[in-house]
Amino acid sequence: MAEADNRTTSRLLADADLRDNIDDVFLIGNGIVVVLMQAGFTCLEAGSVRSKNVTNIVLKNVLDMFISGVLYWLVGFALAFGSGSGPLGSFFGGSLWAGGGVGDPGQPRMSKWFFQFTFAATAATIISGAVAERCRFVTYLCYSATISGLVYPTVSHWAWHPDGWLNTLGFRDFAGSGVVHLLGGACALAGCVFLGPRRGRFVGGEVQDLAGHSTPLTGVGALILAAGFLGFNGGSQGSITAAGDGVAVSTAVVNTVLSGAGGALCGLFAVRVGALSSPAWGFAVPTNAMLAGMVSVCGSVNSLAMWAAVVTGAVGAVFFLVLHSLLLRLQVDDPLDAAPVHLGAGLWGLFAGPLLSPDGILHSVTKESLMYLACNAAGALAILVWSLCCSAIMFTILRVSGLLRVSEDEEIKGLDVSVHKEPGYPVSAWVDSGLPGLPIPNPAPHKFNRPDRPPGTPLHRFTERL
Repeated sequence: MAEADNRTTSRLLADADLRDNIDDVFLIGNGIVVVLMQAGFTCLEAGSVRSKNVTNIVLKNVLDMFISGVLYWLVGFALAFGSGSGPLGSFFGGSLWAGGGVGDPGQPRMSKWFFQFTFAATAATIISGAVAERCRFVTYLCYSATISGLVYPTVSHWAWHPDGWLNTLGFRDFAGSGVVHLLGGACALAGCVFLGPRRGRFVGGEVQDLAGHSTPLTGVGALILAAGFLGFNGGSQGSITAAGDGVAVSTAVVNTVLSGAGGALCGLFAVRVGALSSPAWGFAVPTNAMLAGMVSVCGSVNSLAMWAAVVTGAVGAVFFLVLHSLLLRLQVDDPLDAAPVHLGAGLWGLFAGPLLSPDGILHSVTKESLMYLACNAAGALAILVWSLCCSAIMFTILRVSGLLRVSEDEEIKGLDVSVHKEPGYPVSAWVDSGLPGLPIPNPAPHKFNRPDRPPGTPLHRFTERL
């Protein structure tokens, strides 16, 4: 009898170990997909800036993952998922510093650390596009470390740790509409305000077009991000072996696609009817509207009906469009529309669940549905206040120290040459084929020698808009 009990116990332990291993693979696989979003952000941002700032923006995104990794290892994960003590335990974690104890029995597994790290890196990289083309490199290092090591981990503790005050209150944010995107968008907005607009963006109260240099690169980046959102939202279930996990993950993936479709079609309709400018089949607005749709559904992507996901994405696109127009009217320069996409749609995402989910207000006005709405409203306010205050303190210190913005001459020449000494598109590579025995083409048709360049005009003055 005892031998049979031992065999049963061994079998149960083996089954539990197998489930843990499957869940680890599930989280790691989805985390790898989320890491690829860094490539999406890189392409999106590189295509959206002028050719003289490509090296700068690419380097920022390459380093972002590794700066975030070190800071999240040292302090971020401890603040987010460490066990706190006393009243402060509801606000900050107090164990697992520098990864100590991660993976031990009763502690978070390595797969959870990896998946949550990808979220921290995503929150940090949202800002790089908003401050593009005029931000000092040391400022980038500071905000990337601060967001991934302090600002994001604190909010994720509030919302996703069992003892977090927002979690115990009843706040619900399945995949980070507020915790990741609202936070990142708010920090991006603060960066835009403190840095001020790019040179030549607003002249005489009029908005001047400083278009990015590569629409195809931007499109590739957007598609990579769209694919990354599938892992971002699907992996947020956290496991795949428990009852109902498969349904929740499948629902999240399908709703992510549908919300992106709703956002893209809404954005396409807006540009076609001329809501923002003269009517056209535009590219940039529908692309950002698609991303806004996917951002907005994150908060309740596992529970919405399919029609509700489409509606959520479409309304998220409207929030993006309204905030985009408002920032231009206020002469706030956001080259990537990071704040409209992530702050606007992320804010709406926290209210989409309380309104449209099966237990939401539009289905049944109950005490529970009203509390759902109130708790998410409180969470949205707390995230906004925390993010904006932390960002304001950080950017104020950098401004007072003279470390915030590049000089006018550096901005005119472009950060690739003035800061990194490595142009993204070297002139010599265009003019000289580099192959021995081949003649050097006549440089006369070169874009830097166009007839509309006045004689004697310094090269960097002529290329300021390139």
